[in-house]
Amino acid sequence: MSAPAPTSAPQKPGPINDEDVNHWKARINDVLARPSEHVNHKSPESSRPWSNAFFGCFAPIDLCLISWCVPCVTFGKTHHRLHKSANLEGYEPVNTSCLLLWGSGCFGLHWVPMSMQRREIRERYSLQGNCLTDIATACCCGVCDLVQQEKEVALLSEKGGEAVTEQYKTQGGMSYGQ
Repeated sequence: MSAPAPTSAPQKPGPINDEDVNHWKARINDVLARPSEHVNHKSPESSRPWSNAFFGCFAPIDLCLISWCVPCVTFGKTHHRLHKSANLEGYEPVNTSCLLLWGSGCFGLHWVPMSMQRREIRERYSLQGNCLTDIATACCCGVCDLVQQEKEVALLSEKGGEAVTEQYKTQGGMSYGQ
């Protein structure tokens, strides 16, 4: 008897996605090709402040604890929101970006992908900041940085990616019917 023919059932992809690998390779190569442009990058004067405070990382507590225990999961979640699905459709906790942060953290370089992602968020949603602030937040309090990034992207992607750029305007004085 011969062995049964293998079935060609679709296989579930693993945690590494070629599209994400190429995305990160292109971003890293861009930084290496033009380092001075990236280091001197600053948000325009018209940019707005972050909606979520940097030290507001304790709420919600589940996001805080996940970011503290497995920061790579929060990093990968935020990357998924930015590039694939704002409502996390198809999200897997262990993904390419998660593994990138974990691997870079093994060498003390966790701040590199974190600051790159923070810059991308600043550019996409016109938020205040600069390269040195991005690096400092990633180095000094990575958990607060990850929580702020995730909360900001979740909030702004819910609003359709549009940042609120104008302040409340009054409608004028009260008018009384005579």
